[in-house]
Amino acid sequence: MLGNGVVGILSESTNKWERRVPLTPAHCARLLHGGSGKTGVARIIVQPSTKRIHHDALYEDVGCEISEDLSECGLILGIKQPQLEMILPDRAYAFFSHTHKAQKENMPLLDKVLAERATLFDYELIAGENGKRLLAFGKFAGRAGMIDFLSGLGQRFLNLGYSTPFLSLGTSYMYSSLATAKAAVISVGEEIATQGLPSGICPLVFVFTGSGNVSQGAREIFKLLPHTFVDPSGLPGLFEMARDHTLVGQTTKRVFQVYGCVVTSEDMVEHKDASKFFDKADYYAHPENYRPIFHEKIAPFASVIVNCMYWERRFPRLLTTMQLQDLLRKGCPLVGISDITCDVGGSIEFVKRTTSIDSPFIRYDPNDNSYHHDMVGDGVICSAVDILPTEFAREASQHFGDILSQFIGTLASSKCLDNLPEHLKRAFIVHGGKLTSLYEYIPRMRNSDIENSSQILQPLQAAKMKYTTLIGADDKAVLHKIIDSLTALANPSEGHVDSKDNIISLKVGRLKGTGPEKENEIKSEAIVLILGAGRVCRPAVEFLTSIGRGSSRKWVKSYVTDESRGITSIRVIVASLFLKDAEEITEGVPNATAVQLDIAKKENLYNYISQVDVVISLLPPSCHSIIASACIQFRKHLVTASYVDDSMSNLDELAKDSGITILCEMGLDPGIDHMMAMKMINQAHVRGGKIKSFTSYCGGLPSPDAANNPLAYKFSWSPAGAIRAGRNPATYKYNGEIVHVDGDKLYDSASRLSIPDFPAFALECLPNRNSLVYGELYGIENEASTIFRGTLRYEGFGEIMGTLARIGFFNSEANPILQNETRPTYKTFLLALLGCHAEDSAESIVGEKLIADQIIALGLCTKRETAVKAAKTIVFLGFHEKSKIPISCQCAFDVTCLRMEERLAYSGKEQDMVFLHHEVEVEFPNGQPTDNHRATLLEFGRTQGERSYTAMALTVGIPAAIGALLLLGKNIKAKGVVRPIDPDIYVPALDILEAYGFKLVEKTD
Repeated sequence: MLGNGVVGILSESTNKWERRVPLTPAHCARLLHGGSGKTGVARIIVQPSTKRIHHDALYEDVGCEISEDLSECGLILGIKQPQLEMILPDRAYAFFSHTHKAQKENMPLLDKVLAERATLFDYELIAGENGKRLLAFGKFAGRAGMIDFLSGLGQRFLNLGYSTPFLSLGTSYMYSSLATAKAAVISVGEEIATQGLPSGICPLVFVFTGSGNVSQGAREIFKLLPHTFVDPSGLPGLFEMARDHTLVGQTTKRVFQVYGCVVTSEDMVEHKDASKFFDKADYYAHPENYRPIFHEKIAPFASVIVNCMYWERRFPRLLTTMQLQDLLRKGCPLVGISDITCDVGGSIEFVKRTTSIDSPFIRYDPNDNSYHHDMVGDGVICSAVDILPTEFAREASQHFGDILSQFIGTLASSKCLDNLPEHLKRAFIVHGGKLTSLYEYIPRMRNSDIENSSQILQPLQAAKMKYTTLIGADDKAVLHKIIDSLTALANPSEGHVDSKDNIISLKVGRLKGTGPEKENEIKSEAIVLILGAGRVCRPAVEFLTSIGRGSSRKWVKSYVTDESRGITSIRVIVASLFLKDAEEITEGVPNATAVQLDIAKKENLYNYISQVDVVISLLPPSCHSIIASACIQFRKHLVTASYVDDSMSNLDELAKDSGITILCEMGLDPGIDHMMAMKMINQAHVRGGKIKSFTSYCGGLPSPDAANNPLAYKFSWSPAGAIRAGRNPATYKYNGEIVHVDGDKLYDSASRLSIPDFPAFALECLPNRNSLVYGELYGIENEASTIFRGTLRYEGFGEIMGTLARIGFFNSEANPILQNETRPTYKTFLLALLGCHAEDSAESIVGEKLIADQIIALGLCTKRETAVKAAKTIVFLGFHEKSKIPISCQCAFDVTCLRMEERLAYSGKEQDMVFLHHEVEVEFPNGQPTDNHRATLLEFGRTQGERSYTAMALTVGIPAAIGALLLLGKNIKAKGVVRPIDPDIYVPALDILEAYGFKLVEKTD
């Protein structure tokens, strides 16, 4: 029956709550309609089920057969272990068997498979080339576990005498989808942000253990609340601050956020020898040399412990029963523990039993060591549900099937293991009624009565190691060492690294089909190529190369994925047409290399792109399509900070076909503006609101003390682009009407702007190109009556620049006076523009009054005050001087750009400033009051040592680098040409920006 192309899907029978499926109807449709010759699947037979998340009719609709009888199936799929009587002879089964660690409770299942000469394929053992599991539900466990605990937390606080927004939250299974559940959490977060939490339960600190998938899923939910992450070392200070507020009588003060803290092994233990520091490799090799400190350093400050780490008995417990009793006697604020790992009798010692989805909590009273199924009384509450992912059965099944469906055709059509790829071959525990060579150790483990290891024993081949033979291991202590060594080999990225003092070489069965292997061949260093060596480049280089060093811990720790956790460092190659420019960027930066590269020479460009993981292009937009085409050819992700133009849009389908992401508009404007906007808009939508008005303002300006010229403006690079931008037409929507502004009138359309949260800034805004496209991009074109994007400048900028434009300073046509070999002076040029040729003599003095009078006389300005301001600017720029104009200047625009570049440049320690401000007016149904939501980014240039960084370079370079980091960590799932408007991009990116030190302020009225 093996390899006959007929696939069966079991009806889950082990738990009433199990509603997940290995393949959804959509997956089945693709397998069946793709043709058996292409997919390897000829038929799919589904056992009927009335509780499955996708009902039988949906499977029938796509061509599946519904039948209890799966005897015609060569391959039978499930999620959890089936009943023993469901195992048919000579069939292949795929499910989570939990047998490869010789788990006692599942040995009858293994015996049944062996007796029936069946084949067993275990999802848990499918690993990629990096040794990491491909099929897992960890994030869904974390999401469901966190939502369930927040729901219970509300009930517990009520019994303790506190009403909190958590009380309105249901448990995960009560919501129709993950999105609906998240919306409910966001609603709770909005209430916390506006109404606050009682000071008596604050600071409310959630401690997350570990940084794997489970922890990521839990923190994904947590981050929907108004929050701040605190480093473990900052917990005492946080509580000291809260104590000070209490001492000064602020006991009725409300707190408008919660706090998170991520802890790993180094925060849980310390070396017994005070002269030695924590070493992860040494800890995993010799845990007996370390003592636990979690109960001393972390737990005394935790309100909630979210346990996301697996544990095995040779390591210290996270929290013993005695330690918990002592903590509560001393007044520890601990309210409860969410043991998402559900490790019974494990790292949380008092957890002696699992809980269920319909009764997820127990209350443990340490006073008499008793357990209760209520929320009333002393002690802590605890949830320990062992089937959490099924609460989001629909999304979990979709995620699972997306991956599994890639393998099904191969499994269904293969008659023997030798025809399978290695990563699938390693996942077979039994074939034809016999243990495969990789799992011949299981009977030995059973006979030795070893307690189950809590670490997943990945097949040895995945670790890519060389082995010698072990002659028998019936001794229990030796087998413990074997398991420890297997764990270390299979999970090097988890820190189980071989120690010379604790290594045991072994061979389990026979490894076939392997070529020469290198020890620990797991990629730990990622490589990023940055094209361009301008001011923006240096911050991006420093950001990326800091990965793996202490300086990055605070801002990377909360957004580590499985993939990025294995990356211990990032090497950056900076490529520029001129090697000297690249060398200036990389000078003094460890792990950064400078190279000379002309992108027009395709062979050289291809050579570099083919060797890296991600490319960042900081070159002019006209270069991006060349680079993007090369990235598509070599399947490398690309990040740019530039707008998506037609040349990039045309590459969307090719990028999707290549399986890569081209992340554009990942800078400031565009970039951070998108991310802040979409966060605000999506928050409004999930609360049932409609966007009535969206206005956005952004500008790069001198800091107030550097705005020391009549124009109150300076340039950190060529002014040509900024001047041209001021001549572009603009379109926006205001109160339902479309407003068009001609390019030659843009400066005159500037309007004063007062931002309530920053009253000291005298600002004005100019309409910025076509605002309407952002209504479509943000999905608000049919609901917002006002959509406006403006450029910020200090007050008076528009009227001065408008006057200069009318005089002719920005004309780009060839100017006759500039065509002569005999070069005119700036004074001559100015008088020609003002029509004062006769006045041009060696003795004449051109001053502010003459210039202002002539501006008024020519009708170029109606207000004397404006004419005087323009005259002061002209004099400041040196147009009254007798020095000669260089021959490179052939038009007025050239002359003006040159003068502005010379006279409006930053000098010494002067700093620039970036100001980004969004205002969103939100209407709600049923007469609810309108919300006015504001978000602001205010960032100043920085000086570190001898090196200065402009705010503009930081706010463009850092987001681009974050985009590369998210692509390396596989946070971004979308392929093709994308912008940072999806939550999987903007949520982590904004979090990292804040942790990095950018000031992002949000307020709601």
